[in-house]
Amino acid sequence: MAVARYTLAVNRGYRRGNGEEADFIPCVVFRKGAEFAEKYLHQGMKILISGRVQTGSYINKDGQKVYTTEVIVMEQEFTEKKVVSGQVERSNNDFMNIPEGIEEDEFPFQ
Repeated sequence: MAVARYTLAVNRGYRRGNGEEADFIPCVVFRKGAEFAEKYLHQGMKILISGRVQTGSYINKDGQKVYTTEVIVMEQEFTEKKVVSGQVERSNNDFMNIPEGIEEDEFPFQ
């Protein structure tokens, strides 16, 4: 069974000081999704994933308990069009609009 692991960098959307802050989220994908990731994904590419968060723990070689959190990827797709002459061709319809009546503080993520 194919397994791929990658780290997804997610900009926080605000700046503190001189630079942007980001979170780095470990992701794991299996089977055909892993083959897709290995073949087509590369650093700096913008992608959209969906999956579930999985936590776990293990004892390291020093006898300390280490806690882990990772996303088990169920779906992944490009959010940019293919590169044409060094420029990324983008679509305005890559993301779903937020329905009216939904407040920002109701999102399950911030």
